[in-house]
Amino acid sequence: MTEEHSFDAVVLGGGLAGMAAANRLAQSGLRTAVLEQGSEEHYLCNSRYTGGVFHTCLRDIMSDENTLRQAIVDATAGFVTDTLAAVIAADGRRAVRWLQDEGVRFMKADVADHRSWMLAPPVIKAPGLNWPGRGGDVLLRTLEANLVKRGGVLVRNTRGRVLLMEENRCSGVIAQQAELEIRFRARAVVIADGGFPGNPEMIKQYICNQPERLKPRNARTARGDGLQMAIAAGADTIGLNRFYGHVLSRDAMTNDKLWPQPYLDALVTAAIVVDPSGARFVDEGRGGVYAVNAIAQLADSLSAAIIFDLAIWDGPGRNGLVPANPHLPDAGGTLLSAADLPQLARKLGMEPGRLLDTVTRYNNALASGTLASLKPALRTSPQRARPIAVAPFYAAPVCAGITTTMGGIKINEHAQALRVDDTPIAGLYAAGGATGGLEGGPEIGYVGGLVKCGVTALRAAEHIVNSGSNREKTS
Repeated sequence: MTEEHSFDAVVLGGGLAGMAAANRLAQSGLRTAVLEQGSEEHYLCNSRYTGGVFHTCLRDIMSDENTLRQAIVDATAGFVTDTLAAVIAADGRRAVRWLQDEGVRFMKADVADHRSWMLAPPVIKAPGLNWPGRGGDVLLRTLEANLVKRGGVLVRNTRGRVLLMEENRCSGVIAQQAELEIRFRARAVVIADGGFPGNPEMIKQYICNQPERLKPRNARTARGDGLQMAIAAGADTIGLNRFYGHVLSRDAMTNDKLWPQPYLDALVTAAIVVDPSGARFVDEGRGGVYAVNAIAQLADSLSAAIIFDLAIWDGPGRNGLVPANPHLPDAGGTLLSAADLPQLARKLGMEPGRLLDTVTRYNNALASGTLASLKPALRTSPQRARPIAVAPFYAAPVCAGITTTMGGIKINEHAQALRVDDTPIAGLYAAGGATGGLEGGPEIGYVGGLVKCGVTALRAAEHIVNSGSNREKTS
């Protein structure tokens, strides 16, 4: 059985990017439908799980525009083009203000850092997953209510399958709703389905060989449907081999209290991460997102451990919204301790001499200011890296937790999907986690998922509204 409906615009995905784009379209009088595969009233998606911080490269989103633009370029080593960096830097604050006008509430965290714009109510400072009634959940409820008031529709239990292409432009999407096939005709389609962190086959194709040994730190609902449809329609992709995530306790693979919090990034940047032989394999100074991608590339991504001492455990170990100290052991995560490094190595099943040599080289390089001479080099400041010298010594076996993918559909400054020759596909847009080219690259630079969602959603919607081919509404 087949049905057919007509709209001015169709949005694929009911997360932050999709609901923001749909509301901006409906604000301007365009008849808009959001297709959401989840059937529940409060369907699961990463936007419900979010920590809720709007930032740009871990800087206050209201900072000077040029400062933010340069931070994006620097964090990604130029992978993000200056044009797209300028878009994020310029429109991040506008996205936050627009959300405020929609009735979304923000608060400032109780620490002086990039968390000046956090969704309210805030996430619970406790291990595990605690999303109902929190910032991301309330945000989506608010935007859904606004969309309905504006005459838009949210169609649940409906999964996009094929983009309709006519005369080199996108003219809608064929979707599946249980046994029913529905053709949604539209003058523009916005793909906002969150990338592919919930698709093990695509993770294996693009990111690592053992997707089953990564811990999904996400709702597992973003399966790359939009990306695959866009590729079939001629869209180019960029940066598919990088992901955003955090270093988690290895026990998170079987203990739900250990994801999405606490994560162990603060321990990573203060100490060292070693492979099963006791050798370092990653530049810890580049941060947890960089380290988690390196862990995923190991022959066995469940074989790494963080090595640190009492001073690190009682210092950086207490940093973060849900710090490793004391939440890691309290939630059942493995924390090995020993009076000396050889004993710790034996508990890890490592050759004691190798681990002792690794720590000694690290401590000597830190003391002499020659961290860059280590292999791999450690690019950090002495204030961030700490010596591993105060007994007892600790080891935390870890795994790679994947939150979302960084790469996706290549877009321009209007969030239009681009072909390989960089020409836009008329009528086709991408927003949020479905996009590529806004973070990642060789440095695996993290820009900010929420700001990326908000900015690309508004850009896509406003380009559709302002496009001459979309001013004539459907009846």
